[in-house]
Amino acid sequence: MEISKNNKTALVFGASGLIGGHVLNFLLLHPAYSKVAVFVRKPLDLQHSKLVQQVVNFDQPDAFKNLVKGDDLFCCLGTTMAKAGSKEAFYKVDFTYAFQAAQMGSMNGVNQFLLVSSVGADPNSRFFYSKVKGELEVAVRALGFWSLHIFQPSVLLGERNENRFGEQLAGKIGRVFDRLTGGLLTKYRPIEADVVAKAMVSAAQGLKPGEHVYPSHWLQGLADEIDKTMRLGN
Repeated sequence: MEISKNNKTALVFGASGLIGGHVLNFLLLHPAYSKVAVFVRKPLDLQHSKLVQQVVNFDQPDAFKNLVKGDDLFCCLGTTMAKAGSKEAFYKVDFTYAFQAAQMGSMNGVNQFLLVSSVGADPNSRFFYSKVKGELEVAVRALGFWSLHIFQPSVLLGERNENRFGEQLAGKIGRVFDRLTGGLLTKYRPIEADVVAKAMVSAAQGLKPGEHVYPSHWLQGLADEIDKTMRLGN
């Protein structure tokens, strides 16, 4: 197995989302990547010499499975129950599409799989959201990637294309509660989406085999590392 440090190809699922959009921007700027391929339902309003846009139908994975070839696969797919409209629709995006991306990457020899999961992910959880995230973590672990990175952010902060009032309110409450408790609930402290994205790109440069899980409160440290790298690369 050949593991590359430079001239890498990154693959991104969920590039139109909050975390995925930041991941895409950081990958395009990072000196380790010569090509960034995104798999999207409709073209992104973005042009870059490194960027390759694969417009696909996620319900027809066989039509594009052979295109999922590269070094690092970043899976940032995800929705909300409110936006999905039903448990079935939510499951399709957050489990089925994400797992299919992982399967395709594994089949094509992708070395590293980097997954956005969630704090509290647990296949035995009574909460549907946490249960689905936990089931996905279990499923991708069984695919045998050379290096698997699972990120478990808390409530996300940042600009979104759609309005998520409840999540914004939770973020404000979480920050206040964290201050009042002296940081006792650091694991659940809201986190900026760009910090999660930086942490993902940073972790991919470590080239560490095996399974790695990153709780939300670990992500800032990883994000700081990528800031150093980006400065060195410019």
